[in-house]
Amino acid sequence: MADAARVASEIVVPTADFWDDACRHLSRRDRVMKKLIPRFADGRLESRGDAFTTLARAIVGHQISTRAAQAIWDRFVALTTNSSTCLKPASVLGLEAAQIRAAGLSARKVEYLCDLAQHFESGRVHVAEWQRMDDEAIIEELVAIRGIGRWTAEMFLIFHLLRPNVLPLDDVGLIKGISVNYFSGEPVSRAEAREVGDAWAPYRSVATWYIWRSLDPLPVSY
Repeated sequence: MADAARVASEIVVPTADFWDDACRHLSRRDRVMKKLIPRFADGRLESRGDAFTTLARAIVGHQISTRAAQAIWDRFVALTTNSSTCLKPASVLGLEAAQIRAAGLSARKVEYLCDLAQHFESGRVHVAEWQRMDDEAIIEELVAIRGIGRWTAEMFLIFHLLRPNVLPLDDVGLIKGISVNYFSGEPVSRAEAREVGDAWAPYRSVATWYIWRSLDPLPVSY
């Protein structure tokens, strides 16, 4: 395994220690959050501590429901000898494309997963530096990898690095949740969603997590 992939498996990211402060802040400032937070007080963001697994899960989950993503992920990981919380790049590269597609992934997502694995296995990603970089610098590096757009990079910031103030405006669940919770189900423009999200700062990641849970009680994870 390349050095970057080894470092990825060794990094331990703490749980979101800002969570309680964020919940108090959001409850005071936002009427919707004041209702949602007590309804879903049984969880919080927790990093899996493995960069490759987090990015792979984000690719698998792009533009599909949480439940569908989990089912496909479970079938995909079952093709390897890895655990669902620590997928190895070499294991992905050892699979045939047809095998991965049989788990329910599109041909494009198969290509993206293999390209991601190649980047980690070859050491072309700077895993050890990510925790010291600001959000936009990390996004810039990640979107240079084939198949990783801004949405996937933002999922990485939220679920792996536990960055507190990410607003993933390309996420269909976030837009739908803002529509349902703030606009009585009416269509919401990107500008309107941004205005709602900006009021959540500096804890936009936390508010986004609660919006997701308002649509699906199953906690979102990548």
